Amino acid sequence: MSFVLMGWEHHHHRHARPPPPPPRTDAVVLRPAYPDDAAALTRLAALDSRRPLAGPVVVAERDGVVLAARAADDGRVIADPFAPTADLVALLRAHALQAPRPHRRRELLRLTGTNPWRRPALSRG
Repeated sequence: MSFVLMGWEHHHHRHARPPPPPPRTDAVVLRPAYPDDAAALTRLAALDSRRPLAGPVVVAERDGVVLAARAADDGRVIADPFAPTADLVALLRAHALQAPRPHRRRELLRLTGTNPWRRPALSRG
């Protein structure tokens, strides 16, 4: 290699930008709360100055630590205010929109008085 090219290569490597940091790969797990999560949920509620969640709960954990939770019945959310949890809360809310609701049909019948899933009668003529 010529000294001219070596100088150019050396100059560009010295002043090149450092490589970008690797992307965060924190694994996030959404799962139903288990009975042994009771202490973590009580702690979260206390940290967030809220009442503990009741009924079925979905938790969001990062690196094995429960950092946020959402009650399936009323949609209340609790989260650790001392950790970055906005993304976890958003995931819990998005998950709730995707989760099947077994009482949805009964709820719609009660509210509207009609069955939105019933097909209209076909006229035979």
